[in-house]
Amino acid sequence: MTTETVFTNAKIVTADAVIEGTVTLEDGVIKDIGGGDSQLPSAVDLEGDYLVPGLIEVHTDNLEGHVCPRPGVVWPMLPALFTHDSVLAAAGITTVFDALRIGDRSSDIAMEETVNAAIDGIEQAQDHGLLRSEHYIHLRCELATENVVDCFNNIKDAPSLKLVSLMDHTPGQRQFVDLEQFKIYYGGKYKMSDAELESFIDSQLEEHLKYADKNRQALSEICSAQSIPMASHDDATEDHVDEAVSLGITISEFPTTLEAARAACERGMATVAGAPNVVRGRSHSGNVSASELASQGLLNSLSSDYAPISLLHGAFVLHRREGLSLPDAMAIVTRNPARMVELNDRGEIAPGLRADLVRVSDHQDMPVVRCVWREGVRVV
Repeated sequence: MTTETVFTNAKIVTADAVIEGTVTLEDGVIKDIGGGDSQLPSAVDLEGDYLVPGLIEVHTDNLEGHVCPRPGVVWPMLPALFTHDSVLAAAGITTVFDALRIGDRSSDIAMEETVNAAIDGIEQAQDHGLLRSEHYIHLRCELATENVVDCFNNIKDAPSLKLVSLMDHTPGQRQFVDLEQFKIYYGGKYKMSDAELESFIDSQLEEHLKYADKNRQALSEICSAQSIPMASHDDATEDHVDEAVSLGITISEFPTTLEAARAACERGMATVAGAPNVVRGRSHSGNVSASELASQGLLNSLSSDYAPISLLHGAFVLHRREGLSLPDAMAIVTRNPARMVELNDRGEIAPGLRADLVRVSDHQDMPVVRCVWREGVRVV
């Protein structure tokens, strides 16, 4: 039986305009968009609120925070997953790539010990229709570790694995060119003494020399053979970008400098920056401002990283503070990330695409999620 839903009296944010009018859905797909209000008694009155596409999140560490809420504590996977999923949906995120790391370098519980449980939990919960957002896996591979390739080979055939990032958090390069920033971040996060921190830095430099280059090559070859999209993490220089391109990498995730972001765009890579960077007005590591990237046309997508609520907020900040049109700002958190991970059935409000939609109110210049629909079914 055909199911039809009509939303009316909405500010509909399409790919190139904001239309005051009506959207009709049929069986979870957008059927029609029109100006003016519907006179159907069954039409849902959105009271002049915005109707935007469901947000696409390509990199969030939010699940890890629920699985390991304290150093040394592992929370049961399903409760952690359901809490994480609810937070994402409430933020307007209808498609998420859960970023799980392998190749652990810290003193806390290694995520490779729980990553298989996370993947199994996500796939089983999704199969039973228990999740509000649609979940995929984004595997973050720390290159300067001995066992990262072995860990990856144990996971690479998971059906939900749709994105891989190659990252190297060695002190003195990429995200942490400034060693003082590295010490502040790791010393604060893992409560290391000065002596422990110096020893940790020395060990990371040694592991970088032993493993990073060969692991980067090996993992890129495996991903290319399996047609898994790849991202290069924290590119800082033109050489980093050129290396990524030579390996078939198509996404520059969190470029740390204007130079790297410009080189990535010139070479046809898509760029991803942090939505918290936009909301806060700066990087927590002292790297390039995401707003500056946007102002120079070097920003393709935002990621909420550690704060899911920042994704929608960041798009509105780009619209209001940086002068992007609302359709262009919303594309950075919807259509653009969908295309970069080859999801062509969603990401904008257009006939024939999935009815992943978010009703957004405007409260003191802060976007507030009121309702969320995934494939036409209300989930928030």
